Amino acid sequence: MMPEKKSGAALARSCPAEADLVVGVPDSGLTAAIGFSEESGIPSALAFCKNSYIGRTFIKPTAQERQTAVHLKLSVLESVVHGKRLVLVDDSIVRGTTMSALVQMLRQAGATQVHVRISSPPFLYPCYFGTDVPSNQQLIASSHTVESVRQLIGADSLGYLSVEALSHMVNGLPICKACFDHHYPMAVPHKDIRNILEKVPDTQ
Repeated sequence: MMPEKKSGAALARSCPAEADLVVGVPDSGLTAAIGFSEESGIPSALAFCKNSYIGRTFIKPTAQERQTAVHLKLSVLESVVHGKRLVLVDDSIVRGTTMSALVQMLRQAGATQVHVRISSPPFLYPCYFGTDVPSNQQLIASSHTVESVRQLIGADSLGYLSVEALSHMVNGLPICKACFDHHYPMAVPHKDIRNILEKVPDTQ
């Protein structure tokens, strides 16, 4: 089984939800959504139509730009979600702006409940090794509890994959989990370099 499907199945076991449909965020959450659906027995469906010409939204510099990009990138298939209780699966929550916009879009399309499930542990620390994970000052999970994040994104419930499940998912292979547990595999850059790498906190 693909790791992404394993993570979705693990979420279904550790963070179940009573729902009518499982939907994934294109393209990052689709495979995990299938895993969640197969493990839980809840049917899966495509709820979003994607504009492939819009790039990654969470790396936009301001909250307003990220929200606009989400609406340009994805549109909701109202006929699929109207009157339904949904499990919305994605691979991560970084700043929270994208997920908040998606939950709002689904509710506006008539979804009665939106239960968010994330196929990674909470992003708590920055990455200095090439991944687009910004400073912890911009990571919503770094300064908020799971319940606070749930409220901020407007979800009915929120569940993350555990760090332990992540290790099990890759059969114990050595992987970098520094952005989840702060155990960097090598020395992080000098403070002066970190100050350059880390962006100014977005106050919006």
